[in-house]
Amino acid sequence: MDLKERIQMLCKKKSISMNQLEQDLGFGKGYISKLNKSTPNATKIQQIATYFNVSVDYLMSGQPENTTQAPTLTQRDERDIEKIIESTKQQLLSQEGLMFEGNPASPEAIDSIISAMRVGMELAKEKNKEIYTPKKYKKDKKD
Repeated sequence: MDLKERIQMLCKKKSISMNQLEQDLGFGKGYISKLNKSTPNATKIQQIATYFNVSVDYLMSGQPENTTQAPTLTQRDERDIEKIIESTKQQLLSQEGLMFEGNPASPEAIDSIISAMRVGMELAKEKNKEIYTPKKYKKDKKD
């Protein structure tokens, strides 16, 4: 499989046409079709790799990447986060004098704080899983 065919396969996986890819990246019409006939521009190849979240090496050689799959949250992780969020929300709502920009915090402001906390906690859990999961339990990424 050559470079053009790998890009076609990635487009198919993402359910877009090569024309759409060219438009999204600001390339000239037909640029990808001409890749096998000329030396590809390194900057444009990097843009394509970034767009599809693959390495340049993968695009050029077809060799699978030696990366591990990003950790995902389990149902238990999500329940733990939800318990902490609910507890924190109750504490925020029950405190008198909780101020936000000089005014008592509205329920909407508290919801915004809680949403930001949820995102932060999910990212922290994923990062901790990545750091503390032993290699023997990590699964190789399959394309």
